[in-house]
Amino acid sequence: MCKYETVILIKPSLDEKEIEQVKIDVENKINEVGKVTKKEDVGLKKLAYEVKSNKEAYYVIYEYETNKAYEDSVKEVEKFYRMKEEILKFITIREDNE
Repeated sequence: MCKYETVILIKPSLDEKEIEQVKIDVENKINEVGKVTKKEDVGLKKLAYEVKSNKEAYYVIYEYETNKAYEDSVKEVEKFYRMKEEILKFITIREDNE
């Protein structure tokens, strides 16, 4: 079982309904390749530098596990992030299984 953590930054210009829909879409996509074990809404935070002309973003952290190999699961989810206009930036890390 591989464990991952992803931090996504969502555009701050979205209203609460739109932000909630992005979170639902992300969670559904992750659940297609694995299982979300934890979700943390960090909220609106100031960015260290501008990202796509935004000085702040809405942060959400997902922890999930998958049985599939990195190539199959994480890359599929990251492709989804890139296609979502509402997502400014993301990072995925693999947690140590030791």
